[in-house]
Amino acid sequence: MQHTAVQETTTTTISDVPGLERRFLEALDDTIRQDIERGEYHGANVVVARHGEIALRGSYGLADLAAGRPTRPDDVYRILSMSKGFTNVLVYRALSEGRLMLSTRVVDLIPEFFGTEPFRAARKDRINLAHLLTHRAGMPATPNPGLGPEGFGVLADVISALCGVDVVHEPGTNLNYSAAINHALMGEMARRAYGAGSFRELMQEKVFGPVGMANTRFGTPPQWQDRAVPLKVIVANDSWLKPEDIECLNDVIDRPDAEMPWVGAVSTIDDVFAFTEMLRNRGRTASGEQIIGESVLDFATTNQTGEQINDLYGMVAAARKWDLPPGNMGLGMALAGSGTHARFFGPFVSPRTFGSYGAGSSLLWVDPVSDVSFCFLSSGVMDEGDNVARFQKLSTIAASAVISE
Repeated sequence: MQHTAVQETTTTTISDVPGLERRFLEALDDTIRQDIERGEYHGANVVVARHGEIALRGSYGLADLAAGRPTRPDDVYRILSMSKGFTNVLVYRALSEGRLMLSTRVVDLIPEFFGTEPFRAARKDRINLAHLLTHRAGMPATPNPGLGPEGFGVLADVISALCGVDVVHEPGTNLNYSAAINHALMGEMARRAYGAGSFRELMQEKVFGPVGMANTRFGTPPQWQDRAVPLKVIVANDSWLKPEDIECLNDVIDRPDAEMPWVGAVSTIDDVFAFTEMLRNRGRTASGEQIIGESVLDFATTNQTGEQINDLYGMVAAARKWDLPPGNMGLGMALAGSGTHARFFGPFVSPRTFGSYGAGSSLLWVDPVSDVSFCFLSSGVMDEGDNVARFQKLSTIAASAVISE
């Protein structure tokens, strides 16, 4: 049985799915509507499923506030750091196929990364793939990977710039979320490991094509522009990013040949759900292709950073007077962990719940115990502290819907 509620710019379908309590799905739907009515964000596309069966699908509010364009299911979002999750999967595939190892050093594949000035190259030859994936490479935690936004779109130029960037911490010792540098390096390492002509085409061949993500690319094809959701910052209370750091990416990502492994992907809610389902199915696509080894994905979704605090999200928590959160990083994947601290996934999913997120706007997660998947893409970029609070609330309601079957 299905119930469809339509309210001006909102369309929601809630379906009766075994093991999910309908009342909490309705509460989740109501909460999103109320958030948007209060102006906390402009709109959203949402999917919640269990065992792959969709229980809640919603299109809410406005995709483009300035144009007054209602949110549609086929909207194309600039998903910011959720792009890192896509790049992670390319790396997992390369690991599964023996193209890369966790001990592969950056300089093994990008020898010029060592730089030309020996006195500034200290520790660069020790950074390996495991350091990059766990955000412990020791490189600066900057959103600008060695050059300004005008140069972001050309990966070769980014890599050239990174050859002159210094290491600021001993590799493996400091956990600090890398906004740009780590995934730029990983994207180029994977490209060279496969001998591909470009990172963006490699992603299409190894990830987007097999998963069935027909509306996902690095860089925005011109024919998708009328469906594109603009990045518009709502407010930056105590955010470490300025509005211009985010809004400048509209133009950069819109280049159809842009390839930014850390922040440059565009996608739709259905494609993000297909990607999430591949993860839920332990690396197997809907067509039956095993693109990631199960053992690799299992390791990637196990805590690799112990109780270390993630410096960035520790800073967000400190600004809100919250308890400092452990980083809970797997290999690139964020993990829920346990405890009462504020976090994207909320405290009521299983500790092994894992996922990816984009600054102020997007979240996907899989709970391997309840077999629930959650996908959320929103318009209107929130302050990151507000974003953590929002997703903690929404994830908690989704987790509350789980009942014994």
